[in-house]
This record gives sequence, structure tokens and C-alpha cells, in this order.
Amino acid sequence: MITDAVLEQGVVRGIVTTEQVTSLRTLARDMAAVAAPEPEDDEKLRFVTGFSDIFVTLGLGLFLGALGYFASLYGYHAMWPVLAVASWLLAEFFTRHRRMALPSIALLALFAVSVLATAGFTLKWFLLSELEYVTTSTEALTAWNYEESRPWTIVVSALVTVALTALHYLRFRVPITVAAGAAALVLAIIGLLGAIFPSPSKDVVFLALFLCGCAIFALAMRFDLSDPERVTRRNDIAFWLHLLAAPLIVHPVISQFVGDQLLSQVGTAVAVLAIFFLLAVVAVVIDRRAILVSGLAYAGYAFASLIKQVGFEDQTMPATLLALGAFVLLLSAGWKPVRTALLGLLPAHLAQRLPHPILSSS
Repeated sequence: MITDAVLEQGVVRGIVTTEQVTSLRTLARDMAAVAAPEPEDDEKLRFVTGFSDIFVTLGLGLFLGALGYFASLYGYHAMWPVLAVASWLLAEFFTRHRRMALPSIALLALFAVSVLATAGFTLKWFLLSELEYVTTSTEALTAWNYEESRPWTIVVSALVTVALTALHYLRFRVPITVAAGAAALVLAIIGLLGAIFPSPSKDVVFLALFLCGCAIFALAMRFDLSDPERVTRRNDIAFWLHLLAAPLIVHPVISQFVGDQLLSQVGTAVAVLAIFFLLAVVAVVIDRRAILVSGLAYAGYAFASLIKQVGFEDQTMPATLLALGAFVLLLSAGWKPVRTALLGLLPAHLAQRLPHPILSSS
């Protein structure tokens, strides 16, 4: 049987066209449906290529954890550059040579965090060293460092992380790298906001996060629309970008309704559930569950409030879990029929451009 990887290479080498590959996949799905219909996951993602991925990731955790400990004996700041270099060198074998999915994700995450921390500590040391030449006042030194340099340190450190994660992607092509770079860029924007406007209000920060989330969502959709059948690396890149964009969009919107206590008004709880329902519609239409997952905590919050208000205070937690679980299971069971119905409400040309266009095979 010809695998997706073989077909993808056939397109790259010009043996078959993208249209022919799409036709072959449609034919294969039709034949499989007639012979032995089986559920098919529309979000094919490579997290684990085998148990060896889990085994290697465990080994990496033990090795790098011990390495970081011994490096920290020379100072906490010394640990991060050691881990950054080590994660890159290990990626040369486990990512570039072995192409192992889970270890590659773990090594990229460690590399990005280590680069961010290394850049931050380096800038802090440099600024403190420079300031020592012009002042001997410890009080002035401390005040200047924490009140003035910290936002700019965050900005520069985040931009350095963006640059080095871009180099990492050019070298190793790990799909999650694009999302890691985007997250660092968001951090740079928030740091810049703090540098320009000292002590910005929560509403301003939430607005910035929301706009960043929308921009990342648009980038994720660009990758999705360029691979509607979800058979190339662009599918994995889009997944991680959606996973990053979801909380950036969901949290600023829904948190406006949520306080420190359970929602006191039924109308407010209903408003939160309405927003969650809208997010569910978007998730089903674009065939991405990340946005839905990000809103589950808030939906549970609203469900708990409603359950408490109707007099089941002692059973709030189990009743909330029951309601959320039932919703997730019902939506999972009817995902394709619901999506087909929603796509039918959209203009045909738009529905056919969306990821995994169910209408084309129904």
C-alpha cells in the first residue's frame, strides 16, 4: 500500500501532481468505506513514532536534568547556555538523523527556553556591569535595573529567541518551532508594551494578547488553507500555531466575565457559555479542536455557577464534570455530521477551501 509519505515525495519529485494525489486519496477513502468503514482522524499529527520516542525522551530528561544540575553548581545563569548547546547537539542526532517526533519536540522546547533565559541573564549582567562604571549607589543600581531595564531586557531576549528558533527551524524543520518563535514574538510585544507604557492596565495587556492571538490564528489558517488534505508538514505547523493562538484569543475575551468567585449572575454565566458555543462552531468549521479545548475551563466555570444557582451546591464538581464530559463526547461522536451541516451553510467556494473539505467527499 502506498503511504502518505511516498505520495508526498512523489509530488516533491514531480512524479505525480497534487490534484492526482488528492484524487487517489479520495478513491482510497471511497474504497475503504465500501470495504470496511473505519473512523478516520482528520487531525493526523506525529507526536510519537513508536515507543522508542517515549524511551528516548525519558533518557533526554534524565541526562539533561543532571547536566543542568552540574552546570548550575557554577551559578544558576551558567545552566541555561549549557542546556541550549546540549539540546542543539542532541537534536543533530535525534531530530536531523533519526527524525524522532517526541524527542524533537522536547529538545526544541528546551532550546527555546534556554536561549530566552541565557539572553536574559546575559543582558542583565551586561547592563549591571555598565552601570557600575557610572554609579556606586546600590539603591540607584537596583532601582534602575528593575524599573527601567527589565521590559527592554524582555524585548531583546525574546527577539534573540525568535532569531535563534528561526535558525533552528532552518536546520531541523521541527513543526513546533514556528509556534515557539511566534510565542517569543508575543513576549517581545508585551515587553515592548511595558517599556513604552509603564504599568499598563490589564485591559491594554489583554487587548494586545487578543490581537496577537488573532494574528497567529490568521497565520495558522494560512498554513491550513495551503494543505487542505493535511498530509504535509504544514498541517503540524498549523496545529501548534492554533494551540498557541487559542488561549491568546480565548482568555482575554472570556476572562472579562470571570471574577475571583463563581459567576454571580445567571446572565453572565449564559454569556460565557454563548462565547464558548461560538468558539465550538469555529473549531468545528476549521476542523481544529484546540480552540474548543482552551475554552473548556471557562465553560466548566460557567456550568458550575449555573449548577450552584439551581440548588445543587454540594454536587457542583461532579455535576460540572458530567456536563462537560457529555458535551465533549456528544460533539466528538457527531463531529463530522455537524461539520458537514455547518459547511453547507457557507458559500461553496469557501467551504471547499477550508481544511479537510468534507463536502467534497460526501
